[in-house]
Order: sequence, then structure tokens, then C-alpha cells
Amino acid sequence: MFDFSTVVDRHGTWCTQWDYVADRFGADDLLPFTISDMDFATAPCITAALHERINHGVFGYSRWKNDEFLAAVAHWFQQRFNSRIDKESLVYGPSVIYMVSELIRIWSKPGDGIVVHTPAYDAFYNAVQGNDRKVVPVSMQKSATGWVCDMAKLEAELAKPENTILLLCSPQNPTGKVWTRDELNTMAELCARYGVAVISDEIHMDMVWGDHQHTPWNEVAKSKWALLTSGSKSFNIPALTGAYGLIGDDESRASYLKALKGRDGLSSPSVLALTAHIAAYEQGEAWLDALRAYLESNLHYVAEQLNAAFPQLNWQPPEATYLAWIDLSVLGIDDKALQKVLIEQQKVAIMPGYTYGVEGNGYVRLNAGCPKRKLEQGVERLIAGIRTLL
Repeated sequence: MFDFSTVVDRHGTWCTQWDYVADRFGADDLLPFTISDMDFATAPCITAALHERINHGVFGYSRWKNDEFLAAVAHWFQQRFNSRIDKESLVYGPSVIYMVSELIRIWSKPGDGIVVHTPAYDAFYNAVQGNDRKVVPVSMQKSATGWVCDMAKLEAELAKPENTILLLCSPQNPTGKVWTRDELNTMAELCARYGVAVISDEIHMDMVWGDHQHTPWNEVAKSKWALLTSGSKSFNIPALTGAYGLIGDDESRASYLKALKGRDGLSSPSVLALTAHIAAYEQGEAWLDALRAYLESNLHYVAEQLNAAFPQLNWQPPEATYLAWIDLSVLGIDDKALQKVLIEQQKVAIMPGYTYGVEGNGYVRLNAGCPKRKLEQGVERLIAGIRTLL
């Protein structure tokens, strides 16, 4: 019913992943599998809604706090996660990372520690350090059954009075871990015990595979908290901008909205972002489910090809996200040497694991959110590059 196999040429569209690949990799003739957007056209229901809104022809100031947008978000949480949200707790933001930064400023002071599971999304480091706070890493451990957090180690950091916020990524990027409800409950109890606020970035909430289930933070929250997310990853619309969140208490919500509107002048949203979100959440479920099946198949393809070429890897697809977090450490390859080969010989851009912290050494992160024809080329080039160094 939906076409995810046709390759869409993104060159010349001011596309970060394709047109500006040289900014990060130093060459502009590379096949990119980098930042987490996808090479698919968005859902037809979204493009239809955008066309209708564009045909109206007037693009004046707009309001995010309207019945249609609030109802669409509430519907999505109920439909996808069986979670009832308080629409009065909803807030808008231009991006999830803007909202993260603003809440860091509201809930902590310069010099405070922000606890983060590592390896971590690189924008987390920027948001914390850019606001003159300190990243307090709690490294995750890889086990035979997946990624785990040492809760005793987490508690030891949360217990320190200078550490005032847990910045959670749920599902986790780059590992693709889906936090179980029990794990989330434990974290919620620890944060409540030590008076630590929680910012939960749940932008990958719709990309969970197999029997794993995403639990929104509002289902387990026990202390000061915010859940931040967007339809941008799920429906491939980040260029429209726009995110939203739930902030649990009235005082924090008022402080956030005061900064959004008064200090930063960002309270009038992109009307196209609102239009896209409403269409996605009211009409886009069938498209998303078809996309999810395609992406899950892509990830299994990566596993089949890598494990056939290098059985010692025994790489398994992640529990969530379309980002393949691949542990190459068993092969004993130098990270920088691999990047040099991939860029200069194989002409492919794949994110080095050290981008996400020292715990990422020995890993690469490959974006599988693309037509399989492109993915086949990327995996073939990755395998060829590895073989060059063995």
C-alpha cells in the first residue's frame, strides 16, 4: 500500500545528511548513513494536509494551544501506548533539544551535574555543557540479553546533592535499548528519593521492535518531571520543526512557557508543523506501521550480512530505533583507521561510535532508515572496509 523502496534523490534540497556530509566527514561525495532522519517521503496523509493548508495561502502567526493539536496528541498516546495524558500539561517547543536546554536552565544552576546514561546522543553533551552544567556519565553495560543500567551506580550519582537532573533517553540512543517498566519505576523511585528532576527525551518512542513496549515517563513519574517528544522522527518531518512535551507541575510549566514566549519569543509555532502532527496522529497510523515493518526488515538484513561476513560479531538488531549500533571491538580494528578507509576508499559516511562518548569506542552507528537498495550498498561498503583492515 505504501512505497518505501523507491529512492528519492535528496541532493540539492539543503539536506544535512546528503548536501552537507562534508561538514562532518571532510568529503562531499559520500553515501551517507549518518544523522537520524530517513530517506523516505513522509506519509501521504501529511502531504495532503500540508497541500490543503498551503492552498489556503495565508501564513500568519499561529497558536499551538488549540483543540485539534491537543486532541491529536492525546489520541496518539492513548492509541499507541494506552496512556491517558492531561492535556493541560502539554507544552510546545521548536525542538526537543531546545526544550531539554530550557528545562536544564529552570531546574539546575551552572556547575550542577546532569546524570546521563552513556554512550549518549551527542546533542545531550552539547545541551548540558553549553549551559555550563557537567555531564555525569553512568555507563551502560552490554549483556547477553541486551543493554542494562547498573542501578547501584546510578543511585550513587543521584544521591550526590550537586547532581540535580536525570536526562533520560527513552528509548535510548545510540544503543536502541527499550527501558522496561520495572527499570523506569526503579529510576523514578531513586529520583524521588534524592529530589532529582527527570527530563525524558522520548523522540524514538514509536520505533520499538518485536515484543518490546515503550512506557511513557508520565506512567511512572514520582518527582518533578518532563516528557519531551515529537512526530519528527517517526514521520520524517524534522525540517518542519516543532516538538511538544508534558511538564508535570504547574510552576515548572509556567516557567517554561514564560521563557518560551517572553525571553525567547518562540511561542508562535510553524503552522505547517501543527498541520503535519495533527494529520500524522489522526490519520498516519497505517503508514507508520508499514514503515516500521520495513525498517525492522532492514535491521535484520544488516544482521544477516554482518554475521555472514564476520560470525564472531553475532550482531543483533536493536530493541528500538532504526539506528544500528554495531560493536566491532572483537575484530580489533582501530576506529580512526576504519573511518579513513570508509571515507577515502569506500566513499561511505557512517557515524563513528566515539561521537557518543568514550563508551562508543569500537562501535559504529549506521542509519538504516532508507530504501533497501541504498542500505545494501552501505552494508557492502562497510564489510569491504572492515576486510581491508583485517
